[in-house]
Amino acid sequence: VQLQASGGGLVQAGGSLRLSCAASGRSFSSYTSAWFRQGPGKEREFVAAVSWRGGSTLYADSVKGRFTISRDNVKNTVYLQMSSLKPEDTAVYYCAAQLIGGTDYITHPSSYTYWGRGTLVTVSS
Repeated sequence: VQLQASGGGLVQAGGSLRLSCAASGRSFSSYTSAWFRQGPGKEREFVAAVSWRGGSTLYADSVKGRFTISRDNVKNTVYLQMSSLKPEDTAVYYCAAQLIGGTDYITHPSSYTYWGRGTLVTVSS
């Protein structure tokens, strides 16, 4: 499975962006998928995750109510709709797939097998 994230860019505080993660490989639709981010000088942190069917989602407290994760298994794509963006949301955003170890580890970067290269989101104040 190969993942390609896109949709990043420069946006003013309060604005919106939609990130996409396009996957190759038929098995992608059977994997839990997630978005992580890594800000300047920070460790990679969990943002949101979605179950393989899309029926269950989980969000970091810092983005709850502002970001929405979804997926289209026909298109083999996971999305992250980001609204009310803040300067502290500035980071490289990565998509990940295939959770291993169970849902107890869903927020841990090391729990995912496949990673995309990342897309930069910059929020100006």
